[in-house]
Amino acid sequence: MPASDIAVPDREAAAADNARLPLRTWLRLLTCTNRIEAIIRARLRAEFDTTLARFDVLAALDAAGADLSMGALSARLMVTSGNVTGLIDAMERDGLVRRMRHPQDRRSTLIGMTAEGRALFARMAPAHARWIEAAMAGLSRQEARQLWEVLGHLKRSALRLGASE
Repeated sequence: MPASDIAVPDREAAAADNARLPLRTWLRLLTCTNRIEAIIRARLRAEFDTTLARFDVLAALDAAGADLSMGALSARLMVTSGNVTGLIDAMERDGLVRRMRHPQDRRSTLIGMTAEGRALFARMAPAHARWIEAAMAGLSRQEARQLWEVLGHLKRSALRLGASE
């Protein structure tokens, strides 16, 4: 059997059955996220010759409905401004985004989508939504709603933990 055909256990499988439930739950959530993200990355590359990071930048700008400062964009992407700078440089070279001076803060730069960036995102967003829906097709509408609610509780718990540090 070729090495590529051997099932590689994921982090969830590596947790012993007697491991604490919160740890096992976290590993299952991480496994699901990583597997779905890998599918999305591969499909974005194959169908649009782009990366998930570029999709995320365009999605954040689209959701904002306005140009964003580097700081605001970084916050929406949950990464540091340094992590976004090189990505924005490349996307600007490719004509997907543009940089402008912030009219009220000369130290700040605003990032906005170009017409080409908007057109690319308009093509990618419906495909991305279909891929996510397909990944979650094994859940009933009620299960998806329950998962949404439970993950909301988890998010609030994590936010409280972060605020207490």
